Amino acid sequence: MQKFTVHKGLVAPMDRENVDTDAIIPKQFLKSIRKTGFGVNLFDAWRYLDAGFPGQDPASRKPNPDFVLNQPRYAGASILLARKNFGCGSSREHAPWALDQYGFRAILAPSFADIFFNNSFKNGLLPIVLPESQIAQLFDEVAAHPGYALTIDLDRQKVVKPQGEELDFDVQPFRRYCLLNGLDDIGLTLRHADKIKAFESRRLAEKPWLANAMLNKETA
Repeated sequence: MQKFTVHKGLVAPMDRENVDTDAIIPKQFLKSIRKTGFGVNLFDAWRYLDAGFPGQDPASRKPNPDFVLNQPRYAGASILLARKNFGCGSSREHAPWALDQYGFRAILAPSFADIFFNNSFKNGLLPIVLPESQIAQLFDEVAAHPGYALTIDLDRQKVVKPQGEELDFDVQPFRRYCLLNGLDDIGLTLRHADKIKAFESRRLAEKPWLANAMLNKETA
């Protein structure tokens, strides 16, 4: 998982409340058994005028010129500004995958759906909760200033505006530690790889019959 320390990025405004996970990545794209390739279908029903299907060449699609991510001023945005209850609906982990693979590193909103919030941290995407008044002000500033960018300092837990004003946010210490060090659940386990190997070696030495049992199970 990619580390998140300090990130500066262009902000794209998603001015809708209750954006659900089916809007973030529609259900027809969940058939893939891979964990990659979802970014091209992020917000698919809003982003394109034609219906999409898995494996379709994005170059053959008809972009919706009115959708925020298709507007030239937001090309390359890596911070998404959203309204309350972002990520509601089903629990699909594909939603943070799609946002991350599109290029977003962080989402700022007054509130998030719980499962989406948890899934985001596990996949290297930083969801930041700010008061609704601060979010509303950010929407106004983004609209007024093309090229509006924010700096997010996870270590200091600060969102820094272009003029230097800082907004505080909180992240649970364990989640913060994992993001700062780029550790997902597998990465956390692999920190103890030497202990795991030592345990397996000791167990096989004490119970050598396990080796044959494991081999028979694999070849069955």
